[in-house]
Amino acid sequence: MNTARKFATYDDILASPDTVIAELIHGTLYQMPRPAPRHSLSAVRISSFVDGRYRSGGPGDWLVLSEPEIHLSGHVLVPDLAAWRRERLPTVPSEAHIDIAPDWICEVLSPGTTRYDRTVKMPIYAVEKVAYAWLIDVQAQTLEAYERDEKGRWVLLGTFAGSEPVYPPPFDALPFALDDLWVL
Repeated sequence: MNTARKFATYDDILASPDTVIAELIHGTLYQMPRPAPRHSLSAVRISSFVDGRYRSGGPGDWLVLSEPEIHLSGHVLVPDLAAWRRERLPTVPSEAHIDIAPDWICEVLSPGTTRYDRTVKMPIYAVEKVAYAWLIDVQAQTLEAYERDEKGRWVLLGTFAGSEPVYPPPFDALPFALDDLWVL
């Protein structure tokens, strides 16, 4: 009887149907359905805010990507949004993936991905030295902002809700109204 575990490879990602987002973590293939419309809308609005205000010419110089494929230490991750300071990623790579850890990630939580995003992906982002992470909960209409400390642990900077302007790091130079993320 052979009980050895078969480790997934990048070929398993390539063989995944187009209807899923496939990731490879610790040799395990994870397949998640494409985001629901409310999830996508929140991601688009966050992306518009960050890219519109923080790319070249704004406070900071950031490259923001939606659902980038990031290869780090044998893992293949696809955050909802990721951003790199331009001094770390000066040009958009021509390859389908990026081998440099982002400076910021944003995961838009859904009932099917909340546990996975928090317990599987967040620890990897910390190990890979992503400096900031936002977790957006569309149902609860909240934004949790985290910063990685010098020991590699996530520190909660704040949980934001309501209609007041928010200033979550690293995009804290200009406010945005959190409730703009939920308005249809």
